[in-house]
Amino acid sequence: MSPAVRALRGATRVDADTREQVTQRVQALVTTMLDRNSVVKDDLISIVITATDDIHSMFPAEAARGCGLGDVPLLCAQELDIDGMPPLCIRVLMHLATDKPRAELHHVYLEGTGVLRDDLPE
Repeated sequence: MSPAVRALRGATRVDADTREQVTQRVQALVTTMLDRNSVVKDDLISIVITATDDIHSMFPAEAARGCGLGDVPLLCAQELDIDGMPPLCIRVLMHLATDKPRAELHHVYLEGTGVLRDDLPE
């Protein structure tokens, strides 16, 4: 069976928009997503990272590169400003090649972001 292209979702929040906090939380999220799903860097195709409009201290992709992902295509974008959604939020969409069925992938929501997608398996 050849690997399929799949996607993992994840999100986290920062308490304050500082370089230190964005770096720490993004790296914790990316590391947890990789570890929980036994993904190695060579499996990664690309990563899209969005941030709410109240995050200005840095590009979250810069923090992800600090996890050794400098040669993985990374893209940052601004998240939609939707009423009732958590502020200071960073979301990740990670594309990967894997033999795992979609149902066996574990999406990761840290720092109170589980409210974003409570319909997904943990």
